[in-house]
Amino acid sequence: MNLKKAILALADGTTYNGISIGADGETIGEVVFNTSMTGYQEILTDPSYKGQIVTMTYPHIGNYGINEEDVESSRPHVSGFIVKELSLHPSNWRSHKTLNDYLKENNIVGIQGIDTRSLTKRLREKGSQMGIISTEDVKPQNLIDRIKSVHGLAGVDLVKEVTCDKQYRWNNGGESFPVVVYDFGAKWNILRSLVDSGCNVTVVPASTRAEDVMAMNPAGIVLSNGPGDPEAVTYAIENVKKLIGRKPIFGICLGHQILGLALGGKTFKLKFGHHGGNQPVMDLSTRKVEITAQNHNFAVDIDSLKGEVELTHVNLNDQTVEGMRHKSYPIFSVQYHPEASPGPHDSGYLFDRFVTMMKVSNA
Repeated sequence: MNLKKAILALADGTTYNGISIGADGETIGEVVFNTSMTGYQEILTDPSYKGQIVTMTYPHIGNYGINEEDVESSRPHVSGFIVKELSLHPSNWRSHKTLNDYLKENNIVGIQGIDTRSLTKRLREKGSQMGIISTEDVKPQNLIDRIKSVHGLAGVDLVKEVTCDKQYRWNNGGESFPVVVYDFGAKWNILRSLVDSGCNVTVVPASTRAEDVMAMNPAGIVLSNGPGDPEAVTYAIENVKKLIGRKPIFGICLGHQILGLALGGKTFKLKFGHHGGNQPVMDLSTRKVEITAQNHNFAVDIDSLKGEVELTHVNLNDQTVEGMRHKSYPIFSVQYHPEASPGPHDSGYLFDRFVTMMKVSNA
């Protein structure tokens, strides 16, 4: 491995010296941290990370390599990757290549050998912020000056960069419930989970008109996860407004936020977001606690919805909204990822709940 120098510079003026991993060059993005101990391949290919440089808090990453099954989309979407120590000699029967080779092939710039604990503490204290990783310009002040002038992700529509180009079917079976999934950056395991629950899945681009979705006569509609600021995805908000009360709707992550905005509510940016597979969430109807996977920087303000919805799930770390249900229509949503299965099956019931809702609504 080439021990080329790399530097990470944050917008607050902090710099970290390390060693290059992946591709040579420079990359800019919002620096966030992920607390998962495993699952780096799913993280890299999650479209929700578009525009972000991901820091793994677990110190040793890459030890089981890269395989062809554990991907959540057709390619990696992260802007950059930060680890304490990269494993160069993976050991797993499914492994086809090293993480370093995978990063190079997909032109992902990364850095290792920095104090990721120090970086994580800074992001917790100061909040997520823009950063730059460079193997080309290794003068810290140059990088600091450049990153300070870069606009953050608030107000930026990243969905248009990750959504599918055209409508497609995920499966061709004889399932009972035709479901339309709005692709705001959908993870493939959401589609797999819907199929496993008895749904026939059609995926449509994020800008698909509500009238076109209704013309497909689905039994239900899923609003998928995705990257960035939900308020910037104005076309999706307007289309969801037109669908409310007409079909059962299940929102996940960004889809949950877009639903909140379509119902007339507000969202706000979290200080450093929720990223990882160990977020405790309580289902208020059962008082059971789920261990959930999450990846978001924005949250719904439940009070702004003026009693239209009922709070169903709450984050036990910071009390933010993790789920809601409409009081009049067959609509519910969660902020976390029920398909990611860190529990491993704590949240799988949500797909069954959606199917039950479709059964009742289409009876």
